[in-house]
Amino acid sequence: MVVSASRRTDIPCWYPEWFMNRLAAGFAITRNPMNRGQIRRVSLLPADADCFVFWTKDPGRVSEGGRSFLDVLPLLDAAGHTYYFQFTLTPYGREIERNQRDKADVARDFARLSARVGKERVIWRYDPIILNADRGLTVSWHAAEFAKMCGALCRYAEAVTVSFADPYKRLKTDLVREAAPGEAAELAGRMGETARKHGLRIRACCEAADFSEFGIEKAACVDAELIGRLAGRPLKIKKDKNQRASCNCAESADIGAYDTCPGGCLYCYANRGAASAEKNIALHRADGEFLVG
Repeated sequence: MVVSASRRTDIPCWYPEWFMNRLAAGFAITRNPMNRGQIRRVSLLPADADCFVFWTKDPGRVSEGGRSFLDVLPLLDAAGHTYYFQFTLTPYGREIERNQRDKADVARDFARLSARVGKERVIWRYDPIILNADRGLTVSWHAAEFAKMCGALCRYAEAVTVSFADPYKRLKTDLVREAAPGEAAELAGRMGETARKHGLRIRACCEAADFSEFGIEKAACVDAELIGRLAGRPLKIKKDKNQRASCNCAESADIGAYDTCPGGCLYCYANRGAASAEKNIALHRADGEFLVG
């Protein structure tokens, strides 16, 4: 079984103490977001959890308890766990990613994490790509920012995952718009060329469009092939039928919860709004079996 922590919220950034406590207990309990009455006990024991996939924007953030997720790594290693990170690092400022730390500090922690666990286990995500000329988010702007970030991060990662922002109905902002096909293709071409120049494998997450002509592969973020390589043994993991049709991810058990991320990113699909997130965050206990409630 693969444990996802988490597509629904940034556990490494905001909830390191809770994860440490659940790791010590050997399990976490999670609710089905589509049926709150349906709960699942997810084993976190090495014998049951073949791999952890951590999704984060900032594993180096120090929590109120004085720890960051980097303090979790020795515990994972001592127990013999297999794990890797999906690490999102974008050029957006606080007008879009409201509660994020300074990006230069986050980039330094990206390098620290890579040096600690190996760059094969740190997948850089330039995600989501928001194209909105009214906000200055043009093809040229993204191409230039991506090139700068490739230059800074190529020593610390082997691969970069990209995806274009989806205008989810629940988003209460005019920031995110549907990218025009020609616009997306132009940027994909420029990003593919830049990634190759820096020795980075580039993949697209959940994109219906085919960017293979630009050297951009289809991504599997929960990657059965990578997990088997890191674990040192082949694993038979089914494709995750609960994701979007264009998703290539392997099946996983997610231990997070929606409406619990304090990040405040305008493009986020995982929070219905600030009020909903604040209500749930107030219910969080570091010693709880659920992330909230």
